Amino acid sequence: MARNGFAEFLVARRAELRPADVGMPEGRRRRTPGLRREEVAVRAGVSADYLARLEQGRDTNPSVAVIDALADALLLRGDERHHFSLLALASGNESHCPGSESAQEKVAETIQSILRALQPTPAFVVGRRLNVLGWNAAWADFAAPLGLLDGDGQPNLAWYTFVQPTARQVLRNWSEVADTFAAALSRAKLRWPGDDSLVETIDALRRHPEFAARWKPHHVGAPISGLLQIDHPVHGLVQVPFETLDADRDQSIIVWLTDQAQMQTPGLRLVRPAAVNE
Repeated sequence: MARNGFAEFLVARRAELRPADVGMPEGRRRRTPGLRREEVAVRAGVSADYLARLEQGRDTNPSVAVIDALADALLLRGDERHHFSLLALASGNESHCPGSESAQEKVAETIQSILRALQPTPAFVVGRRLNVLGWNAAWADFAAPLGLLDGDGQPNLAWYTFVQPTARQVLRNWSEVADTFAAALSRAKLRWPGDDSLVETIDALRRHPEFAARWKPHHVGAPISGLLQIDHPVHGLVQVPFETLDADRDQSIIVWLTDQAQMQTPGLRLVRPAAVNE
């Protein structure tokens, strides 16, 4: 039986904690990292057999009291605790959760208008899977030489970062960016556990060791933001702060806060693939 999101969260969080985190001695040598199932069960006041059924997805109807006890046992606070509770309550009906169906990945005209209005600041729209759904001309100018618009398919930030060799050449802080996008997909999986397209994207990426090492199915982080340190083929070394603005339930606008002078280098050819929204 396949694990549901709640079961994945339980297993991942238990593996992440150490005995010292919960005031327990390390004890004899452990075959696997993290707390033992029996240790979590004792802390939560449930049987180890029942916890095993939850972790294996064989029991999908924990009570509110059990959910709270497990959250306490696993030292969950804030957003993580909230998501843990939502996953638990939906564990038997993930495919019927509101918003869990596959997203409509068409950019609304109002959002396209925002992209155009942001010109000459590079801006683009991403969906649940970090697919780039639309962008303005300034972003196309800057992104095309990086290889982000290579190929016939829809650009995807995570796929570019983990799979395309060009990414390691141009992203000087590649590891930090990789962490950011892995966390973004983990957060999306928590929010839309029944989205088959999202799950397929994550499963495909998990076949790549660098993504698999960063994959934490229970990670709850802030919206995508940070700094790109880019060795740009045209502009040279560029630092690009970026921020995310929620556009609707499924899509976000990402703005690259570049120095406008960097966008006016002569000879940078404007690339207009078929999907570009100007």
